[in-house]
Amino acid sequence: MSTETITRGTIYLEDLEIGMTRTVCKVITDRDIEMFAEVSTDHNPVHLNDEYADATMFKGRIAHGMLSAGLISAVIGEQLPGHGTIYLGQSLKFTAPVRPGEEVCAEVKVVSIDHARRRVTLETRCLVGDTVVIKGEALVLAPSRGND
Repeated sequence: MSTETITRGTIYLEDLEIGMTRTVCKVITDRDIEMFAEVSTDHNPVHLNDEYADATMFKGRIAHGMLSAGLISAVIGEQLPGHGTIYLGQSLKFTAPVRPGEEVCAEVKVVSIDHARRRVTLETRCLVGDTVVIKGEALVLAPSRGND
């Protein structure tokens, strides 16, 4: 499993720059999948039942797509822009499955900044190795020194 030093906190609107990128990586465990099923109430057997999942197009269990997408939220809420950020929107396209035991890396990159409205557009994606498993875009309201 990757271990990286994660700077948690806030990058204020005034300090954001186009191209800034932050990442968090996590190995998705059976326990993560079970806990997500409980919290979300999504007990689809493709996530929880080996026999059922083996007979699907995936040929085995896969993690909930939103479990991996949650890592994007972790980057936005903890790192870029970080604490005080308000989600306004998120698009997601699921391009490949994530299997138990795989490491997912969520990457968030600043692509545009509207200083007057405090809105920041972020390119978001999740990868397993070199394979993009989720791609999308987020719009957030970034914390500003002037509004604290």
